[in-house]
Amino acid sequence: MQAVEIDIFVLPHSFAVEVGRDNRSVVECGVDPFAVGYAILSFQFESWLEPLIVMAAIPMSLIGMIFGHMWMGMEISMPSLVGFVSLAGIVVNDSILLGLFLKKERSKSKPSYDSARSASRLRFRATMLTSITTMAGLLPLTLEKSTQAQVLIPTAVSIVFGLLSSTILVLIVIPCVYVAASGVGLIRPDDHESSSIT
Repeated sequence: MQAVEIDIFVLPHSFAVEVGRDNRSVVECGVDPFAVGYAILSFQFESWLEPLIVMAAIPMSLIGMIFGHMWMGMEISMPSLVGFVSLAGIVVNDSILLGLFLKKERSKSKPSYDSARSASRLRFRATMLTSITTMAGLLPLTLEKSTQAQVLIPTAVSIVFGLLSSTILVLIVIPCVYVAASGVGLIRPDDHESSSIT
């Protein structure tokens, strides 16, 4: 075996090297992203409860992410959490549109049950097409075996399986929660409300 010579570079005494990482985050800076999102949705829906119903889609995607990692035999890692954060924006967007359609149907003086059924039917095709195309685009990455893709695979698994569970649950659970909240008087229809959705 051939010996390898290594040149040693001696640093001057006044030179210091510090190895570490930056632990600052938006939360430590005094900004909570969930609180900001809740505030924006409160202005959008003009309600304090409806944004919570919309944001209920986030834990629904967490269910799919956990089972997806279990089925693929993977551990939840930092790329998995990055995928979950990206996924949260997708599922909340679908939930927002469903909530707006619910408000639009309620503004027509329909009962809450009929409004939920109509909104789910109207949003079913668009939600399913969006989710299916997103999952189909990321599916090859989840099955990739190359070394270069190993870092991105947990992110793709989080999005694919989380989107699969949240798509089904959003179309079922969100309208049910809305109807239940309307039934106990937590959500009341506003006669002056007229949502314009294009």
